[in-house]
Amino acid sequence: MDKLSYFRIIWVLGVLFLIGCKGENPKKDEVVEPKQEIEVVDTVEVSKFIEKVTPLEHLADTSFVRLADYSENFIYDLRYATTNNFLKSKVYDCPECYTRVKTAKALLKANAELMEKGYKIKFFDCYRPNSVQYKMWEIVPNPQYVANPVKGSIHNKGGAVDITLATLAGEELDMGTDFDFFGKRAYHDNFDLPKEVLENRKLLKETMEAHGFWSIRTEWWHYNLTAASNDKVANFEWDCTE
Repeated sequence: MDKLSYFRIIWVLGVLFLIGCKGENPKKDEVVEPKQEIEVVDTVEVSKFIEKVTPLEHLADTSFVRLADYSENFIYDLRYATTNNFLKSKVYDCPECYTRVKTAKALLKANAELMEKGYKIKFFDCYRPNSVQYKMWEIVPNPQYVANPVKGSIHNKGGAVDITLATLAGEELDMGTDFDFFGKRAYHDNFDLPKEVLENRKLLKETMEAHGFWSIRTEWWHYNLTAASNDKVANFEWDCTE
């Protein structure tokens, strides 16, 4: 090997050595970012911490959200947080209206349509924790009035709501009976009612059905989201400390 070839080999090895050192030892002004650890959060259990600005489209349909965080256009009279209900007992620690995301989406669309006609949705009950279903069953253990908590209801799945209509000014429409009136006067197929009552019920029913809900024959106020029928019974409980 001649001297020229020898020095060429030494020069190449030296360059490779310097490159290797540069890769292992960054300059002082270079920032080396550590690998980010992503925490997987169960939104069913900590939905209280979902930021209000998070669009519903960015959340899983099975997550629970507080409706008031997504619209100021609903009215609430959450009866089971009071004694003004057929149980004559307060079974919620505080009044909140939560639903699954897919239920919230459908409710927002239904309410937007109603508001164009001069009305808005008023809630009597929304998602109901399974623990509350057990409380209700202890008070009234009759499946005609309270779903057996062992099986649960669609309320426990975050897919059912008990509602009525009110004007944009907040005046409740006449539906013929109060919420949780158990008798034929509350039936959808009872047409022996004033014309105004029948028209109000029809408006509510047709609007809700157009947005994926279905009713039950004996309660004009109760609506189930069809897409929530196969969801699991949940026992997520909201925080009442604030």
